[in-house]
Amino acid sequence: MANEKIKGPASYFPSIEKTYGRPIAEWQDLVRLHYPAKHMELVNILKSEHGMGHGHANALVAYTLSADEKAS
Repeated sequence: MANEKIKGPASYFPSIEKTYGRPIAEWQDLVRLHYPAKHMELVNILKSEHGMGHGHANALVAYTLSADEKAS
């Protein structure tokens, strides 16, 4: 099981951390600061204010929204 390939939005996380120099938890906190914005609004914030690429921003927002929805 330890060698299972990570799928979905989380598969972007190592690249996001390497490219933008912050841990995923910090990015998730930043996304949550802008709630109750909608998915694409959050993606656009990451792109315009933090220079994140669309794929990385979309993956991070999708994962964070999904995790928060499951937790509530």
